[in-house]
Amino acid sequence: MSDMQVWLNEVRTHVLAHEPDMLSILITYQEEALFGRRYIADDLAELAKGATILEVGAGALLLSCQLVREGFKVVALEPVGDGFSHFNRLRELVLEKAKMLGCVPELLNQGAEELSITDYFDYAFSINVMEHVGDVHAVIKQVGLSLHSNARYHFTCSNYSFPYEQHFNIPTLFSKSLTEKVFSKQIYDSDIPDPIGTWQSLNWISVAQVSKLVKQMPELSVTFNRQFLVSTLARMAHDKEFAARRSKWVRTFITVLLSCRLHLLAGFIPAMMQPIIDCTLTRK
Repeated sequence: MSDMQVWLNEVRTHVLAHEPDMLSILITYQEEALFGRRYIADDLAELAKGATILEVGAGALLLSCQLVREGFKVVALEPVGDGFSHFNRLRELVLEKAKMLGCVPELLNQGAEELSITDYFDYAFSINVMEHVGDVHAVIKQVGLSLHSNARYHFTCSNYSFPYEQHFNIPTLFSKSLTEKVFSKQIYDSDIPDPIGTWQSLNWISVAQVSKLVKQMPELSVTFNRQFLVSTLARMAHDKEFAARRSKWVRTFITVLLSCRLHLLAGFIPAMMQPIIDCTLTRK
């Protein structure tokens, strides 16, 4: 059993003891945390113990807490609203267990646009967050400035140059407003948590937009990994929770690709035309 699985089992036991109705949502976040740890594994291997790490959009804090357990100094940035929503209660339970085990990260209750730390982090990352931020330009700038020289911000999110919206499993039609008009029923009747809020949060980020913004920031350089799409398609075969969030026709199409090993050809598709962004920003 991996060290991270030990931590997730501790959280699961704690949630079952106090809020058993939250088990299903916890399972979803646990799968995402496991994926996130794999996503940044190569980056972490290059960092020294005690390195400073920023997680942008830390969500339920499962991954941030695990990185503290591994010996890193972690700042978890996640704006949290007032009240006791389902998500906020889960975070509370995770933090309760983290305090018992001594693996609580430093928490920043603010948006990434408001980040004012400079020249501090050895590494920053985010997973499926950048498509939800209010100001892509401000986030890239502020996170970039928070890094040490030669440190990196590694993130993945949807690429809206590709005509498919992954949260709602619908095609996109040139613009967000037109897509909303045509597919309003599929959007607002979706069974995802808070479909209205999720839709409103989407900023239609794209590879072209990120490239253009970074050109305006001489302190940063940018690269895009085309091979990440290959591993994401392969994930459909072993991550049932991830696969279940895709429409039936998407699952069928990808299953055919995997059976014929045609998914390996995805690495040759230009980054601008891929459905997923895998981006690394480096502070010069």
